[in-house]
Formats: sequence, structure tokens, C-alpha cells
Amino acid sequence: MATFFGEVLSVYSRAVDDDDEDLDENEEDEQIRRELDEKRTVQLQWNPDVTESLRSGNKLQCSDFILAVGHNAASFLSAYVLASAKWDAVGRALVWNERSRAVTGQASEESACVFYRHTDVPAVLICQVTCYVAEDQLFQWTEKVFDCLQPRELTVTVLSDGSVADYKTADYLCSSSAPFLRSLHTSAFSDQPVCQSLEQPNIVTGLPAAVLNHCQVHRIAAVVYQCYSDVIGPDSVTMETYKPTLTKLGRSIQVSCFFNFFLYLRDFFKRSQRKGYPQMSNISSDVRCKF
Repeated sequence: MATFFGEVLSVYSRAVDDDDEDLDENEEDEQIRRELDEKRTVQLQWNPDVTESLRSGNKLQCSDFILAVGHNAASFLSAYVLASAKWDAVGRALVWNERSRAVTGQASEESACVFYRHTDVPAVLICQVTCYVAEDQLFQWTEKVFDCLQPRELTVTVLSDGSVADYKTADYLCSSSAPFLRSLHTSAFSDQPVCQSLEQPNIVTGLPAAVLNHCQVHRIAAVVYQCYSDVIGPDSVTMETYKPTLTKLGRSIQVSCFFNFFLYLRDFFKRSQRKGYPQMSNISSDVRCKF
């Protein structure tokens, strides 16, 4: 539409209602939100035996639940505990969010959160989490997992990776002091932690914090061992730092001293300038030990 002075004005036809367009857009946005919320829902998938037991109203009888969050914590359990043939995969948690990535022929969340149960001691359950769990999924994950476990006489041990850059201290922290452990536990945890407590103002975040908070509210004995490391990614020295955390389970599980040779060799040359290592010829791949 042009005015007397030649100005061009954009006007809407009287036959079109602006409210109709806004309503259509709102409905479309709402549909997208519902689909995203549904996709972000944490799902647990158990093997047929566990599924049948849960449907019958019988929760998993678990005396020790070991949760490893992070690649080093999960790799520690893989190399030192799950290396034996006495563990069966009994379930997994599917977590999809904005940081999910797909690998060849398999979604990353399908293998990034797996539950294992000891064949000889079924009361010992292990979970490895190497995927990112978003803030809005932490409560879902915690509630759904612990809803499947019998809380009576349950002890929860959480192994968590952390960066030494996030560790706050008034003293000078040299690179040779990392990696190191710090602990944080619930009031129901009566055992003595294997390392000193996490100093203020340091905090635990993410899934370990959600699990610890759940256990504190429900009066479950739980302890979080946070390993602060100066190395990004899987590292044999960082993994070995977790070894004292499973001393209380020495009678229940066998901890293998066998370690992946190629991983050890890679880290040996990478860190030999800073720390002393045993000679490679003195390392036996078939040595096993118990805590």
C-alpha cells in the first residue's frame, strides 16, 4: 500500500487473523517440546530375569553398589575388576541429550551406562557411566536406578573423575601431587574413608552429587571418591589411584592386577619424565592379587 507521499507501508489483509498464526506456532512448538522431553527421558533396560523379578515387586538384593562416573573410573573397574569372567551384564540405562554422539552402528548411550552383577555374589552390583547426564536427567537417573535396589543394608561407593584445575586450595599444588583422592560421604556411612575428606569450598557435582544427595535423604550409607588428575582422558596412573577404594570389598570381589599392556606402555613413556615406574620386564601379566 502506498500513501500520497509515495511511502510504502506493509499492512495485513483483514481476512487474516494474527492470533491464528500465533496459535499454530504455539501448538507446533509445544509438540516439539513434548517430543524432546520424551526423548530425554532416562530409560532402564534389564535382562529378562531382572525384569521379571522387578515386575513381581521384588527389588534387586544389593549389599554393595559401585558406581564409576568418568572414563578413568570406568576403565579402572574394567581393568582391575571386570577383567575376570565372574561378571555378567544385567542391564543398561539409555540417556539421550544434547551431548549424545552416535558411533558406527550403535548409539553412544546404548553402551555408555552398563550394569554388571557378580555371578558368585549377586549382591554386588557395578555400574559404569561414561556418558554425559544432563542436569534435568540427574534426578530421573537416580530415582529410577535406586527404585530397583533394595535400600536395606545397602552401601554405595561412587568413583568419580575430576580435573585438578577444579580443585581449590590455599596451598601451592605442584603437578607431581596429582592424581589424588578426596572423599565425601553421607551421615549413614560408618566406615572410615580411605582418603581425607574433600575440603571446602570444593564441591561434588553431576551424577555423583545427585547419588550422594539421594542417599543422604534416604539414609543410605554412601561415599564418593573424587580423583583429581592433571591428565585429560584415560590414564593408567589415574586409574591405579582408585585401587584403595575397594579394600572393603576384598572378600566379595577379586581385584586383578593385570593391566592392558599397550595402555600401560603408552602412559609409561608419556609420564616417565615426571614419576618413577617399575621396569617393564618386572611386570607380569598373569599376576593377580586381593585387597
